[in-house]
Amino acid sequence: MTKKYKILLAEDEPSLGMILKESMESRGFEVNHSEDGEAAWQSYQSHQYDLLVLDVMMPKLDGFSLAQMVRKSDSYIPIIFLTAKSATQDLIEGFEKGGNDYIKKPFSMEELIVRAKALLERKSNPLHQEWLSLGKYQFHPGKQILKWQEQEEYLTHKESEVLKELILHKNELTDRSIILEKLWGNADFFNGRSMDVYISKLRKKLDKDSDLQILNIRGYGYKLVCS
Repeated sequence: MTKKYKILLAEDEPSLGMILKESMESRGFEVNHSEDGEAAWQSYQSHQYDLLVLDVMMPKLDGFSLAQMVRKSDSYIPIIFLTAKSATQDLIEGFEKGGNDYIKKPFSMEELIVRAKALLERKSNPLHQEWLSLGKYQFHPGKQILKWQEQEEYLTHKESEVLKELILHKNELTDRSIILEKLWGNADFFNGRSMDVYISKLRKKLDKDSDLQILNIRGYGYKLVCS
């Protein structure tokens, strides 16, 4: 990495927090570690960060609530949740609260580094800051806005990421496992169920344009059909 990215790590287990901090710093990141949600919120308000890594279950303020507070002031900063939870509804809740990625404990340090780098690179992509045409809609990935004529609708982070992937491969078959690996980190059952939910939500949000469809190609993936 040429730029030294600054990360806020919120992890209430001291030993794990120390290991994560030291490991990320050894790979070129600058890391501030907080041991509870309130301390993390104060640190966020006092510094400029490029990425947040938040444990879900923390004292004083949990990771989901902290993410919601952050999103009121910053729609762009990437957020990774760390959690022992694995149920589909928990995964979906994490993305609905503003998370970009979700890593289940226990995890390898390399997995966290790869996920962090991927989110930081995605954020710096020029496409992230441009309006994209989608049939009769306009979509801004960075602002997470889907626009129909003069009506604007805000999408969740995960809805935006899934839609951007479909747009980048519109009118082509998109392998389901590729999207899952890229946006969820792996193509397991729970992540597959989570993605199905987001595809259903996007279909409803795009139903004003009758020429626009997200097709489910059984056994392969999806195809965004538009003119």
